[in-house]
Amino acid sequence: MTSATSAPLAGAAGVVPTEADWAAAEALLRDLPVGARVLLICHVNPDGDALGSMLGFALGLRQFGVREVQATFPGPPEVPEPLHGLPGLELLVPADAADPAPDLVICFDAASESRLGELAGRLSSAGAALVLDHHASNPGFGTVNLVDPGAAATSVVAERLLARLGVVVDREIAECFYVALTTDTGSFRFAATTPAVHEMAARLLATGISPGDISRRVFDTRPFGAVRLFGEVLGRARLEPTAAAGRGFVWTFATLDDLARHDQRPYVLEALIDSVRCTAEADVGCVLKQTTSGEWAVSMRSKGAVDVSRVAVALGGGGHTFAAGFTGRGTVEQVVESIRDHLDAALIQPTS
Repeated sequence: MTSATSAPLAGAAGVVPTEADWAAAEALLRDLPVGARVLLICHVNPDGDALGSMLGFALGLRQFGVREVQATFPGPPEVPEPLHGLPGLELLVPADAADPAPDLVICFDAASESRLGELAGRLSSAGAALVLDHHASNPGFGTVNLVDPGAAATSVVAERLLARLGVVVDREIAECFYVALTTDTGSFRFAATTPAVHEMAARLLATGISPGDISRRVFDTRPFGAVRLFGEVLGRARLEPTAAAGRGFVWTFATLDDLARHDQRPYVLEALIDSVRCTAEADVGCVLKQTTSGEWAVSMRSKGAVDVSRVAVALGGGGHTFAAGFTGRGTVEQVVESIRDHLDAALIQPTS
């Protein structure tokens, strides 16, 4: 296959997929030869939507008749503990064991090729590349792209494609998709929660999955060390009420030393942004999480006055209007300054 970045691309970035895009994606799967090898990839440091969408779709492919299915993600092969109960984990392989030249690669919840890390090369070594995503900043880096910025989660796109293939969403697939859906809607609290989202949740719940058990496992269970860590990191939070043209900016950071001191793994920090973003005096909340010396995974949230995806894209990342991120390099002060410099330009202008 030609490089996925140079081949003609189906599905324009930022535009709801057309019927032709859906048909092209369906054809890729229906036309797979017997014994075809399919590799599924989600983004680095996978969250509930990335892993849930990928594993749910992987289980759906098995039901569809595809036997050679691998699922993977870049970086260390460590699944966050809250996601240890997901069905389909047996299909996961470490990145270095992933098929080097599959017949088809399918990417989940990755807003850009860079989010695929060392696995990005599979886009050109595979027979074809299909991208399932919901980030408006996604440029469309597959040969076929199902990128729906209006979808509350990538699992919404995945469920629709399985329906077109005639796959029945059973209890295991439903649990994966439900975790994905609840993760990216903030347990149905975020603005992306539409009637269609609740209708999808109802379909998934009808399979018999237990929302209470899933919520406790995914959202409401945290090691005591993480509780202590959160207290320390929140204690150093900074509020800048004049930033973002007076809308306010609040931020904090967590270092590798913080994690080591409290004997915690990096995944526990993913929930920290929710404790920061609730600050009443700030529209924009931000958490910097150290990944290596001089490198930070940056998460940003907005309450509606600032398009944080514009900030993230300007700094090499991507995401949604009210939830985005990027990789920052330098000191904490340098990364925060780079964010501060872009906030005013990212203000959302009121419509007349």
